[in-house]
Parts: sequence; C-alpha cells; structure tokens
Amino acid sequence: MNVLVVYCHPCSDSFTAAVRDTVVSALGQAGHAVAMIDLYGERFDPVMGAEERRGYHDEATNLVPFEHHARHLRWAEMVIFVYPTWWYGLPAMLKGWLERVMVPGFAFQMPTKHRGSRPNLTNIQRLLVFTTCGATPFLSWIMGQPGRRTLLRGFRSVCHVRCRTGFRALYKMDSASEEARKRHLARIRSAVLGIRS
Repeated sequence: MNVLVVYCHPCSDSFTAAVRDTVVSALGQAGHAVAMIDLYGERFDPVMGAEERRGYHDEATNLVPFEHHARHLRWAEMVIFVYPTWWYGLPAMLKGWLERVMVPGFAFQMPTKHRGSRPNLTNIQRLLVFTTCGATPFLSWIMGQPGRRTLLRGFRSVCHVRCRTGFRALYKMDSASEEARKRHLARIRSAVLGIRS
C-alpha cells in the first residue's frame, strides 16, 4: 500500500518524533511504500496571504506552490497524520497546511446550485491519526475534540467515500511515565503492522 505520513512537530527529540519513527519503521517492516511530508522540517509557511486568498478559487493556479505535496497526496492510498494536540486542536502549522493545500479543484469540487461539494482524493481509502494530548480523554471530549473532527470528518470528506479511519492518542502526555510511553509506542507498532490493503 502507498502510505503518506504527514508529520508536524518542531522538536526532533520529542515523543511525537518517536511516534513518527515507530510508524515509519512498522510501515517498512510490513512492506508498504512510504513517503513523508515533514512540515517543520521543510519550514512550511502556514499563513495564507491576501493574494493567495484572492486566488483560492482559481483552479489553474491555486495549487502551484504545493504541487510537490499534491503529488504525494495523489499517490497515497492511505494517509497517516502524526502530531501533538495543542489547545485541543491541530498545531497551527498543520491547520495552515490543510487550508493552503486542500484547495478547490484538487482536493474537492466546489458545491454548485444543484449539488454539494465532491471529493477528489478518492485514491485515499484509509486514514489514521496518531497524536498526543496533555488533557484527559474526558476533558478532550468536553472540548469537542476539534483536531480529531477536523481530520476524521473534514479531511476524510475529500477522500474515498468508504475511507476507513482510526485514531489513537496518548492522553495526559505531560505526566505519562516512561513505561506508559513505551506501551503506547508498542500499541502503535501493532496497529500499523496490522494494516492490510
């Protein structure tokens, strides 16, 4: 399976980096083809400027700055997001990536008078999210889990209609013991090794 890993964390020594390494290693062990977009590594600019916003609906040019990301997304049969949950949602870098790269004509067709928007990335049939969160599961639920919803509902809406999803989080990250972190990485490895085409 062609798997694209979208990774977002500024620190190379973070636990999120260990999650990324576990995911990539397990994908390779399972024989999947892997590509990665490292948003901080490539210094992606998450800010949409005025001119870019004015050209957002111009399908001839709106994707030009991000064609390299588009190639990865068109190639992928599965996308795995690896990121920390900050303020109950996505890091600004990742949210900005969605805003700037998931543009009309590429990710989806704009709604018309007679029908709603339609997905364009129908090659993506599986979606997984691996994140960390300082809050408890209950508090995250109370806050509405905006990051989880953005990806498992929003991003999924531009994928194949039968796209299967999965979500795993290490909650109470800041107080998690070393043993709890190791157990979490082991669960991630097991989940990734269990992926079938």
